[in-house]
Amino acid sequence: MGTVAAGLLQLGALIVILVAVYVPLGDHMARVYTGQRDLGVERILYRLARVDPRRQQSWLGYALAVLGFSAVCFAVLYAVQRLQGILPFSDGKAGVSPATAFNTAISFVTNTNWQSYSPELVMTNLTQMAGLAVQNFVSAAVGMAVAIALVRGIVNRRATGEIGNFWVDLVRGVVRILLPLSIIVATLLLSQGVVQSWHSGFTWTTLDGAEVHSVVGPFASQEAIKELGTNGGGTLSANSAHPFSNPTPFSNLVEIFALLVIPVCLTRTYGTLVRDRRQGLTLLAVMAGIWAIMLTVVWIFESHASGSAARAAGAMMEGKEVRFGIPGSALFAVSTTGTSTGAVNAAHDSFSAAGGGAVLWNMLLGEVAPGGVGSGLYGILMMAVITVFVGGLLVGRSPTFLGKRIGQPEMTMAALYVLVMPALVLAGTAISVILASTTEAQGNGGEPGTPGAIHGFGEVLYAYASAANNNGSAFGGLAVTGDWFQSSLGMAMLLGRFVPIVLVLALAGLLARQRPRGTADEGAAESTGIIGARPTGPVGPGHGRAVLEAASARPVARPEVLSALPTHGLLYGTLLMATIVLVAGLTFFPAMALGPIAEALL
Repeated sequence: MGTVAAGLLQLGALIVILVAVYVPLGDHMARVYTGQRDLGVERILYRLARVDPRRQQSWLGYALAVLGFSAVCFAVLYAVQRLQGILPFSDGKAGVSPATAFNTAISFVTNTNWQSYSPELVMTNLTQMAGLAVQNFVSAAVGMAVAIALVRGIVNRRATGEIGNFWVDLVRGVVRILLPLSIIVATLLLSQGVVQSWHSGFTWTTLDGAEVHSVVGPFASQEAIKELGTNGGGTLSANSAHPFSNPTPFSNLVEIFALLVIPVCLTRTYGTLVRDRRQGLTLLAVMAGIWAIMLTVVWIFESHASGSAARAAGAMMEGKEVRFGIPGSALFAVSTTGTSTGAVNAAHDSFSAAGGGAVLWNMLLGEVAPGGVGSGLYGILMMAVITVFVGGLLVGRSPTFLGKRIGQPEMTMAALYVLVMPALVLAGTAISVILASTTEAQGNGGEPGTPGAIHGFGEVLYAYASAANNNGSAFGGLAVTGDWFQSSLGMAMLLGRFVPIVLVLALAGLLARQRPRGTADEGAAESTGIIGARPTGPVGPGHGRAVLEAASARPVARPEVLSALPTHGLLYGTLLMATIVLVAGLTFFPAMALGPIAEALL
């Protein structure tokens, strides 16, 4: 079978599996966040934490809970790293240095998993499991919780201002979604030969008599949640290119599926919760369209042999595993940069200028194709709000989003959300490239205008794009172990995660304080709790029965909101995609022209 045929077969299998799980998993997640009953283990956790699971929170209370929980996670993870030398199972490894521990703690708490160190040399198995893997679960659950809180703000029909309970959303996301899926994915990886061991390594003798030490550890379990939670931080420097973590083409397919499945299925969850499946399908179509375009671009450019070495190999095989080839590497690269995962099965720095620029551009779009766990959904919903406002201006209609008016306060939150990531990327890149120490950290350099200097600029731009978007992948030619990069990238990760979250929750609070506008049956439905097959209160524990009954009922025709731009269908989906591309293009085209575009044209 040829390489192209094998790649198309892998792509087809991935799409078929995603289609198969889309409805059941999407509806399961909707039930998780709307159910009234708590599991026994959840009740125990609530008692230990002294949490009332029936107490609803305003957006401010929800945001403070998110920030407080994340601050505690940062402190604990920092302490575990610093003290790992005196903790059990240290295997002779010393405590992590303050700068690296600071950067790593921020990285894993923010779901970025940027790694400025060699995991097998620096981290013990205990730190990997009790520190980093725990954050892989809870940071992903935080992202999902924030996305669901925004949806609750949209569907709240009684203007209560309540958007749910963060602690309940956090626990349910881990216990009912991430843990079960991780067990399934880890089992599949184990069947392919992914290593799962309590030992730290073993020594063996080569054919020429030399002794070599190989590192082993709990790779399968952490590989599963690394991908499912769109985290990306590996237990080995080679990440998902290492045969101990990703040995076969089938395991490669499983990992790609794992990093896509929750962000994709959350669009179904969204459609179910807002009582209009067309809304979720429109978001999914936009995500899939961007993902397909980027995959085509990267696949074409990486298949084109540029240079004598590439022509001899028949393709751009530098930095790629032969067992995956161009199709498996391109599919992984586009999916990981489009989902804020950051895991890699090939060296992105070795991609062609156009291919590497494409995966960089994939992040600069805001990672909404399909985006990270939770962050992809709330990211594209923020762009959907902006699209409604722009569309309203174009056609002269009042901007409303699913019955909620989009006025000056709402647009302020959405506009600030859009500005945070570009400000961090461009400011961080600009400051770094004028520092003398940056030239020393670059693996590529030279006189201005030369290919080396242009690629070096691209490496810096990629680093800040990855940090501010909470992705975690990197162009490997840039050494980021210096104090400037450790601290500045750490702050980019921190601000790039929590400032947008606060703005998302603030918008959720504004929407939750509004009653829907222009529905003819609004008053009559107050007694039933349903307006046009939508819940009138916040979708959360204690409100699940009416929500699920409405979701399972046959769709009922409902009046459209008067003078509102429809937020579903081909026209709106095209406008949403154009808005996403236009915002990113106007913001980042000059920087891209100085880096990947210029390099590709040389």
